[in-house]
Amino acid sequence: MKQSVKLLDCTLRDGAYITNSYFGEAAISGIISKMQDANVDIIECGWLKDDEYKKGTSYYHVPNDLLQYIRSKNSNSVYSVMIDWDRYNVDNLPVCDGKTVDAIRVVFPHGKHNEAIAIGDAIRNKGYRVMFQAANTLAYSDDDLKELSDCMNKFMPDSVSIVDTFGAMYFDDLRRIVDVLDASLDKSIELGFHAHNNQQLAFALCISFADMMSRSDRGIIIDSTLNGMGRGAGNATTELVAGYLERKCHGNYDMNVIMDAIDTYMQGFSEKYTWGYSTPYFIAGMYQCHVNNIAYLTKNHRTNAHDMRNIIASLSEEERRHYDYDLLEEKYLENQNRMVDDKSAMEELSDSISGRKVLLVAPGKKSETCKPDIQAFIDNNSPVIIDVNAVSTYYPADYLFFINSVRYNYAKDAYTKRFDETKKILLSNIKSEGNDDEIIINFNRVVKRGWDHFDNAVINCLRLLGKLGAKDVYIAGFDEFGTHYNESYADESLPTINPDNDWDKLNREIADMYRDFYYSNKGQMNVTFITESSFEIKE
Repeated sequence: MKQSVKLLDCTLRDGAYITNSYFGEAAISGIISKMQDANVDIIECGWLKDDEYKKGTSYYHVPNDLLQYIRSKNSNSVYSVMIDWDRYNVDNLPVCDGKTVDAIRVVFPHGKHNEAIAIGDAIRNKGYRVMFQAANTLAYSDDDLKELSDCMNKFMPDSVSIVDTFGAMYFDDLRRIVDVLDASLDKSIELGFHAHNNQQLAFALCISFADMMSRSDRGIIIDSTLNGMGRGAGNATTELVAGYLERKCHGNYDMNVIMDAIDTYMQGFSEKYTWGYSTPYFIAGMYQCHVNNIAYLTKNHRTNAHDMRNIIASLSEEERRHYDYDLLEEKYLENQNRMVDDKSAMEELSDSISGRKVLLVAPGKKSETCKPDIQAFIDNNSPVIIDVNAVSTYYPADYLFFINSVRYNYAKDAYTKRFDETKKILLSNIKSEGNDDEIIINFNRVVKRGWDHFDNAVINCLRLLGKLGAKDVYIAGFDEFGTHYNESYADESLPTINPDNDWDKLNREIADMYRDFYYSNKGQMNVTFITESSFEIKE
């Protein structure tokens, strides 16, 4: 018997997390058209939401909002939308007229299947096919899965899908869930699988799922998106899954049309937005953690992977599965605020710079290209030289100042001799106890919040110098960021510390932070730019 394997493309639904639901009218219509022309079995066109419909988005209020995008339905494809079990009033749902949506998928969290089934009953009474997604299926015990099956068998939906919400599953996890559900669900209910790519296993798990079910006479559904588009680490990719099903499972998909959809519609999204495997989202998968926690730490604190893992690990299992930004901020501050007694360190630094000019060598490319001007200043003034959050090999630094462990570790590995020979000034978020050649300063002594990128190293070093009583400070290499990361630095291999790649915003924030510092310290510290910078204030 040839098993029924169906491909469900949910680009317009899962990708809505990336685009804030806005794809544009042409892309929505085009993706639907391409998917039906490619013979994709189920096309998930977006979400149903209670809000009024806005053109160009894949958040619809009622199914007829889709009429403008479906040119001519393919009888071989099923058209679906999704609702969150508690975020859509099904009283707003009209009776199915067959012109747009055929099926509605209801997603529900662990422990809420009875409530979801009640909603599914109201949906089916209006003539729609009902499909269910059991979010975070990994949290279900065997007994939970059997109870879920018993309830689903009484309702008899079209399908029930396993969902690897946090991208945390391994093959044995999927096998356990599949074995229980396949044995206990009525054979006429299709079993689906929705994978996330936090551990780069989404496609492999989809193949494994198909193989596990190959000896069953149950129909199965595999979810995917074009280019793996989806929140955080993204999903299994439609082109990969379709190619596999085409070659190994009697699929009948037009791969050329799928490629056309990617060329025509996905290229622009991939240039504008970011999704897919990354180390932070691997951490989310490792700890079964809601991606919003990762996004918060990344966006608001540019947290490095080491600290992020420690912060997520400090949350309880239940806390990880949800997101509480106040709690997360508290945990972040606990991780950063390694309080140290830095009185003697401050006195040592104050004595070192007393009565002398100070030169900050920032990592910008002008620290290299303007070397003659910088060297002339050094020769004429014999300043205290501080390399800021990077190592400059052109000038004899007195100190290396670091504000994060990524740059500290990079300098240690890439410039070992210079690193070992030079005294280091470290913030306490890197270390609470330093080596003999390391001076530790309390993190909170130099940071000032109020900006997304509040931890700019030059600004923090200036604040430290202000507290040390420095009078004359000179800056070289404090360059604005360009379009591409590497073009901004003298050392093109310097690790990135701006994961959102919004350089314009970063430049604006740095300029605002510098203005804040400049006017707060006016009359107490003279700051002079040796190399040209858009951050310089000229009065």
